[in-house]
Amino acid sequence: QVTLEESGGGSVQAGGSLRLSCVATKFTYSKYCMAWFRQAPGEEREEVAQIDSEGSTKYLDSVKGRFTISKDNDKNILYLQMNNLDPDDTGMYVCAAASWPCWAHAPYNYWGQGTQVTVSS
Repeated sequence: QVTLEESGGGSVQAGGSLRLSCVATKFTYSKYCMAWFRQAPGEEREEVAQIDSEGSTKYLDSVKGRFTISKDNDKNILYLQMNNLDPDDTGMYVCAAASWPCWAHAPYNYWGQGTQVTVSS
């Protein structure tokens, strides 16, 4: 059974940084589409960043230039480096994986439990 486990969340002040990690079991990061989502209370879940099998990335406009998604295919770890954090970045950050390429634009079929990020002003 595929599992995704996030870590690295926490509470920081505005302008601070955090690095999130997502470790997968029984899943090969090198082949498939991976992403980070976030959801704030009362808000819809939104896709923050995506990385495909070849390492091409896409970002939500509001995080461009501040967040970086990357992966270590050998260790099966997905990262999200978040710099210059803003209170609007507060939310539960969840790792997601799809058993198909990103270009298929199909729903992600594996999800982690999430890690909380809280940014205070």
